[in-house]
Amino acid sequence: MRLSLSALLLIACGTHAAFGQAAPSPAPSSAPAAGADRPFAQLEAEIGAANAAPGPRTVPAKVVPVPDTVSPQFRTAVAAPYRVPAWNANPPDAAAWKALVDKLAAAGAAALPALREKLGVTSEPAVIGGVKAFVIQPRQMPEANRNRLLLNIHGGGYVYNPGEAGTLEAILMAGLGGFKVIAVDYRMPPDAPYPAAMDDATAVWRAMQTMQKPQNMAVFGTSTGGGMTLALMLRAKAEGLALPAAIGLGTPWSDMTETGDSYRTNEWIDNVLVSYSGYLTPAAKLYAAGRDLKDPQLSPIYGDFTGLPPALLLTGTRDLFLSNTVRTHRKLRAAGIEASLQVFEGMSHAQYLFTPDAPETKEAFGEMARFFDAHLGR
Repeated sequence: MRLSLSALLLIACGTHAAFGQAAPSPAPSSAPAAGADRPFAQLEAEIGAANAAPGPRTVPAKVVPVPDTVSPQFRTAVAAPYRVPAWNANPPDAAAWKALVDKLAAAGAAALPALREKLGVTSEPAVIGGVKAFVIQPRQMPEANRNRLLLNIHGGGYVYNPGEAGTLEAILMAGLGGFKVIAVDYRMPPDAPYPAAMDDATAVWRAMQTMQKPQNMAVFGTSTGGGMTLALMLRAKAEGLALPAAIGLGTPWSDMTETGDSYRTNEWIDNVLVSYSGYLTPAAKLYAAGRDLKDPQLSPIYGDFTGLPPALLLTGTRDLFLSNTVRTHRKLRAAGIEASLQVFEGMSHAQYLFTPDAPETKEAFGEMARFFDAHLGR
């Protein structure tokens, strides 16, 4: 299957959309608007009766409109159809997984040179701590950031975005935030399940401490990258490594056990992840390779957050991982950690990565850049 130009963007935890181009308009819904075509009094009686006793909430079938409370650029992303084949991928064997991952990675990487040029960013491959990585930085470095360094851990459900395809978020941060970023190209299943990815992230973080003062550095990532950022903090604590001055957690996959309210309330509403029963379930099993999913190195929400750095968290009202993000924020606060939760209107999972020209994307990276600026030394 050939991917159209409108599909050439990276996968963040499972799906992708094109930057700089409009996504295809959604086809008219064939689902019955059961709630919309009946008088409110009838719905009031029926749904009221269905919810008269304690228990699960019953709601009428309904069509959820595209909100007019987001920017015109972002409205296109909100209205876009589900992304195939990524959101519901479940290849039958390792060879099929690798073929799908390689195809989507090639498509995503093809779109990045134009984005780097547009944002005035350079990217160079490197080996740091014995691990493959990319060094990404603005051509014109702001004076305030000359002695600062960020580590980015990319998303993709532990299976997507190898190589250059995993540098999208780092490019956006370098271009929109003005930071030098090291993007770790960590190993992934099916060839390298846990703990390979965490071993690689830890090796790069250890090496970075010889490159810059920890108080001048931050670690950030989205989705899987957000979960791994938290897991890296827990592992660094356990191994006696210095922690960064701040962390950025974009809609983190902090719990792989499918626990949280928004797994149900936003199922089929989030047009990026769509449902946990899509590719996330097989990807989690592939990465964990039989390990208990409540292990804090897989699901850091079950770890001890005491002593973690200040954190900025990003999510959206349609995000399947909204509860992951909210629960992480509350646990950080309970541990006495400074934590800022930023929730964007109408946003599905990690959608700020896919619309570089939208005000919402610039605002998301602006929030993170300001948070880092407030906490990093110079």
